[in-house]
Amino acid sequence: MSTRTLSTPASSPARGHPTASRPALDVPVLDKEPGRLGRRLAVLPGEGHPVWTYVLGILFAVVAIAALSIVAGLIVTRMLLHVHGVTADDERFIGFLAGHRSSGLTEASLVGSIMAGGIVLPIVAAVGALIAVAAKHWRLAGFLLFALAVESASYRTTTLVVHRHRPEVHRLENLPVDASYPSGHTAASIAVYCGLALLLTSRIRNRTAQVAIWVVAILIPVFVAFSRMYRGMHHPLDIAGGVVIGVAAVSMLVLVTRASGEAAR
Repeated sequence: MSTRTLSTPASSPARGHPTASRPALDVPVLDKEPGRLGRRLAVLPGEGHPVWTYVLGILFAVVAIAALSIVAGLIVTRMLLHVHGVTADDERFIGFLAGHRSSGLTEASLVGSIMAGGIVLPIVAAVGALIAVAAKHWRLAGFLLFALAVESASYRTTTLVVHRHRPEVHRLENLPVDASYPSGHTAASIAVYCGLALLLTSRIRNRTAQVAIWVVAILIPVFVAFSRMYRGMHHPLDIAGGVVIGVAAVSMLVLVTRASGEAAR
């Protein structure tokens, strides 16, 4: 029998094996193959520079998502709304919601707005990032922070170019009247809650738990979207614009995170 076969037990990791430095908080979805675009991004600043890969990736994500959102917004405001009946249908649904307001529903809509507001979501993202930092998983921490940051930057950029008047109903909040498109609350709720669901279900193998997490993660943005329309702040087409930004932000952060991991390897 050859002694060579007995020198390293099957259960012992070989020298330099990746598991020796594997982060305590493993998130498989962020470690997958980045694809052709991700590989190009990984080597764009030069090999061995994952931080610069990440920085360039974030900048690319903001520019790409903002451009997509602006184009979509201009199509809506300058083309689609001029199609006969589209504007009336978009307004009619908000009028229906406003006509069926009650104290209970109004309070519920406030909860929906707060869940996706500028206080709760940064706290959620920051707490998650701190946990990731404690586990020494910097790419996960970056994902949690920059998913919201990229969404916010893309949303703000869009509102500078695309202007649409808010619904012609009594509005329950005092915000700029020409910033109806897109729905920032909807976009932010998708970026944070659906982003968290993606990370959690990547670690969990139980199918029932995965389904339950995704059902909750999807229902939250739906609740947020209806809350914003109920309060007279957005039209259905504005909500659709927010969905585009939110989904794009999560998708781009996955790409950038995988690309930076490829650069690090």
